[in-house]
Amino acid sequence: MRKIVSLPTVVVAMLLTLMPSWVTANDGSGLDAWFGTINGWLSTVIFYDVFPGEPAMPFIVAWLIAGAVFLTLRFSFVNLRMIGHAFAVLRGKYRTADDKGEVTSFQALTTALSATVGLGNIAGVAIAISIGGPGATFWMIVAGFLGMTTKFTEATLAQMYREVRPDGRLMGGAMEYLSKGFAEQGMEGLGKFLAIMFAVFTIFGSFGAGSAFQVSQSLGAVKEQIPFFAEMPIAYGILMAVLTGLVIIGGLKRIAHTAEAIVPTMIIVYLLACLWIILNNISGVPDALSKIVVEAFSPIAVAGGIVGAIVQGFKRAAFSSEAGLGSAAIVHSTASVKYPVRQGMVALYEPFIDTVIICTMTALVIILTGVYNSPETESIRAASQGAALTAVAFRTVADWFPIILTLSVFLFAFSTMIAWSYYGERCWVYLFGEKLSIIYKVMFLVFVLLASVASAANMLDFTDLLVLAMAFPNLIGLYLLSGKVRVALNDYTAKLKSGELDRETKR
Repeated sequence: MRKIVSLPTVVVAMLLTLMPSWVTANDGSGLDAWFGTINGWLSTVIFYDVFPGEPAMPFIVAWLIAGAVFLTLRFSFVNLRMIGHAFAVLRGKYRTADDKGEVTSFQALTTALSATVGLGNIAGVAIAISIGGPGATFWMIVAGFLGMTTKFTEATLAQMYREVRPDGRLMGGAMEYLSKGFAEQGMEGLGKFLAIMFAVFTIFGSFGAGSAFQVSQSLGAVKEQIPFFAEMPIAYGILMAVLTGLVIIGGLKRIAHTAEAIVPTMIIVYLLACLWIILNNISGVPDALSKIVVEAFSPIAVAGGIVGAIVQGFKRAAFSSEAGLGSAAIVHSTASVKYPVRQGMVALYEPFIDTVIICTMTALVIILTGVYNSPETESIRAASQGAALTAVAFRTVADWFPIILTLSVFLFAFSTMIAWSYYGERCWVYLFGEKLSIIYKVMFLVFVLLASVASAANMLDFTDLLVLAMAFPNLIGLYLLSGKVRVALNDYTAKLKSGELDRETKR
C-alpha cells in the first residue's frame, strides 16, 4: 500500500507536549480547556455564518442541504422510486456469481448502521429538540429522506473507484473517488488535496464522533444506573477501551460479524422501548405531531425560529445518519456486488432506518414526556447531556425503565466505536501505509480513555466541527462525479426494466 505522506510527527509532538497538563489535571479541567481551545480555532477556520441575522446558519449545514437537494433532483428522487428494489437487493435476490467483495451487502449495511445508529439517535436528538424545539424533528425527517440520495451517491462512487490491494483486500471511500475521479477530469492535484483533507478530517472525526463523543455521552446515562462510574469515570473509559480493542484488532471481518450480530437486536430493543413510552402517552401524540409540524415553520420556535429549527434538524440528522460526510462509503466499498449502483441502493436504507424511523421515535419520546423544556431538566440541558435527558424521559414510565435505555446507550456507543475505528483506520492507512495502522488503533483507544474525563459540552462541539467538516471535500466530489453516477443508474434501471438483471440471478 502506497504512503501519501510521512508519519505525523508534529501531531505526536503536540500530544506529548500537552500530556503533562492532562495528567496533572485529575478533574479533567486541563483536557477540557484544551478541547475548548481547539473548538474555538476550528469554528473560526472551518465555519462561518451564511445567514444574515439570527440564528447563525453554518456554511457546512447549508452545504449539506444544498448537496442533498441537488442530488435528489439530479437522480429523479431515486431515494423513493427505487426503495422497493433496494429491499429486494438487501434480501439477497440479486446475488450473482460475478459478485466480488470482502463482505455481503447486508454486512456492509449493518456495519455502516452500527456507526450511524448510535448516540446521535439518543443524545443528539434530545439536544436538537432542547435547542431547536419540536420543529427540529420535522427538519430531521426531511434531512433523512434527502440524505438517502446522498448516501446512494457515496456508496455507488465508493464501489466504482475502490482499489484492490496486493493482499486482496479492498480500499475504497471518498479518499479514493476524490483522488481518482478528479484525476479523470484532469484535476489530479486538486483531487489528491481533497482526498488528504477528507482523510485527515475522518481520522480526527473518528476520535471525536466515533470515540470521545460516544464515551462521554454514554457515561452520562450509565453512571445514573451504576454510581461507581460517577465516582470513577476513568474506569468506564478503560472498560470501553478494552471491549473495543478486542474487536478492532481483528479487522473488518470481525467488525462486520460483530455488527451483524448486535445491530438488529439493539435497534429492535430500543424501538420497542420507545413504542412502549409512546403508547403510555398515546393521548398526547396528536398534540406532539402538531408541534413538530407547526413549530417547524413557526417564528417563535426555540433558538431562532424557522432557521433555528432547520439548522438543528439538519445538523443532528447529518451527525446521526452521516449522509454527505462520506464515512459509510468506506465500508460500502468492500461489499460483494456486481454493479456499483446496486450497493448504492442498499445504502439508501441507512438514513431511512437511522433518521426517519429511530430519530423520529426518540423525538416523540422527548416531546411527549416534556423533558425538552422542563425546569427540572434545565441543568442537564445546559450541560448538553442528551443521553441523560432521554433517560429522564424513560423514567417517566417506570423507575426501572432507564435500565433499558442504559443498555441501548451502551450498545449504541460500542457499535459506533467499532465502525468508526475502521473508517479512521482506513484513512490512516491511505495516508501512512498499512504498517503504521497499529498507531492509529492505539490513538483511538487513548481517546476512549480521555473522553471519560472531558466535559460533554466541549466534546459535542469538537465532534460537530470535525465530523461536519468531512462534508466539504466529500460533497465537492459528489457534485463533480454525479454525472457518472447518473449514467450508471440509467443503465442499471434499463437492465432492470428489460428483465436482464433477473435473468442474471437465475444462471
